[in-house]
Amino acid sequence: MRYAKTLAAAIVVSSAATAVHAQELVRISDLSWTGAKAIGHVIKAVIDGPLGSEAEIVEGLSDQSIVAEGMDKGDGSVDVYTDLWMPNQQAIWDKYIVEAKSVGHNEPYPGTQKMYVPHYLADQVKSFSDLAKPEIAAMFDKDGNGKGEYWAGDAGWKSTKMWQVKFKSYGLTELWEPEIVSDATFKAQLKAAYTASKPLIFYYWTPEWVHAAYDISPIDEPAFTDGCMDMKLDQEDWLEASSFACKSEDAMVYVAYSKSLEQRNPAAAKFLSQIKLHPAVVNEWILKIGRDKEDPQDVAEDWVTANLDTVNAWIN
Repeated sequence: MRYAKTLAAAIVVSSAATAVHAQELVRISDLSWTGAKAIGHVIKAVIDGPLGSEAEIVEGLSDQSIVAEGMDKGDGSVDVYTDLWMPNQQAIWDKYIVEAKSVGHNEPYPGTQKMYVPHYLADQVKSFSDLAKPEIAAMFDKDGNGKGEYWAGDAGWKSTKMWQVKFKSYGLTELWEPEIVSDATFKAQLKAAYTASKPLIFYYWTPEWVHAAYDISPIDEPAFTDGCMDMKLDQEDWLEASSFACKSEDAMVYVAYSKSLEQRNPAAAKFLSQIKLHPAVVNEWILKIGRDKEDPQDVAEDWVTANLDTVNAWIN
């Protein structure tokens, strides 16, 4: 195997890492956005390589609630939540990290989440107050039903609910409606919109490669203040019960893991608690995987081989 041969020539594995050969397989979630996939493959590459253990990405395991429940059980069905965005996943954090104490985490990296328009609309749509204008909403009405569409995200994301709460809280539901499709489907829409200079309004976050590929402009919101956000996304009446009429603070993004690994694979648990990700590095991975269509495993293995000092700090 190319990776194994490269690492064999490049690294002396510590005795602690060597000792985990007999430890349990680490199973990693397969969340749907590119950043999460990139992080998952890097974690796998570290565990399979320098750590001297074994990991697998559980293909298709993208439901975030199921991932959290599996980590809580500690039965090895899933051990790693690769990209836990806070406060988007507050319910998971409270239930499993704070209350049950069955899930651990690393030191987070910062992420942003905003609503955007292409640069060629930046002079017309500068703030959410502009979205209250019927003539602006009409520009984004793709199906002729009298409401403008905005991409809120994938059906399985908490942030998709968040943006619906925001549009409701800003009093925009009479003029706007969410379009809920996969990230891949949206990226195809984004490419088509830019090619034809068509209107498009959409949620996005950093790090992500679309910021390198397209000139996009954030839509301004009122500043965050105490009491401007009251999110109850796990209630049945989440849309009616929640409010969010201000700018999102920068998210804190974690790698979370089942604390059962502390017994089942202690070296892996230690590594997952110590991994420190940087947005610029994550964006480097995303660019190669998402924009340049490189194989995620190759990107991860090449990066680990080239950055062994960093990886060894995560392990030791």
